[in-house]
Amino acid sequence: MIPSNIKALILDMDGVIWRADSPIGNLPEIFKHIEERGLKYVFATNNGTKTPEQYVATLDKLGVRVSAQQVVTSALGTAYMLGQRFPRGTKIFMVGEDGTRTALEEKGFEILPVEHAQEAEIVVMGIDREVNFNKMREATLLVRRGVPFYATNPDKTFPTPRGEIPGAGAWLSVVTTATGVEPIYAGKPFPFMMKLSLERLGTKKEETLVVGDRLETDIAAGQAVGCPCALVLSGVSTREQAEAWMPKIDFVADDLASLILEKVIT
Repeated sequence: MIPSNIKALILDMDGVIWRADSPIGNLPEIFKHIEERGLKYVFATNNGTKTPEQYVATLDKLGVRVSAQQVVTSALGTAYMLGQRFPRGTKIFMVGEDGTRTALEEKGFEILPVEHAQEAEIVVMGIDREVNFNKMREATLLVRRGVPFYATNPDKTFPTPRGEIPGAGAWLSVVTTATGVEPIYAGKPFPFMMKLSLERLGTKKEETLVVGDRLETDIAAGQAVGCPCALVLSGVSTREQAEAWMPKIDFVADDLASLILEKVIT
């Protein structure tokens, strides 16, 4: 049972809401119940391939109507973090997709094509389903030269209906192996996205439940900022892994519907 003191939810998306846009459960019914309970919610996803507006459109097709302000992506978090550290107009070589590009450009950064990569003042990496050797070569050369290195998230995989496929962390391993340099991450398990989510919700950490499917990112991020956490078993992590996880998880449920409708395992 979700305690009565919980006023808001921070929800992961891949493995919680859907698998590759295939919904997990009856989403309109789930969110009707959430709203009837008066719970605020935001989505906080390490998948930065889409813009918040694109996620809003996807959710709308699945019967869940939200605003772009209710979507926090690792790409948005990266752009927000860089905006606090570097001036507008700073040149970035990016390995990523539209979600990351849009977030960075909206903060005033200049995204360089691969032909001009060596002019970059920052390297930013996320998942890129059109990655190629040229992109990885240029990113490696820049990082070896000492250019600041940032990444959206460390997820090695993410779930799809066919199984887990390579995530941002898998591609990052190419550059980290070739350079011996680890990037600075904006996404989960690092607390930046959780803090941004709490800011948008306007709730205290102890009254905000973090819901995710992956222990080492979602749950670790929630615990890092002191939020209670719920693991759903509809994505990556298993119940056996959850039982071995320390600190102990507050709730474990089969899926989001089971959690919200209070059919909780632990």
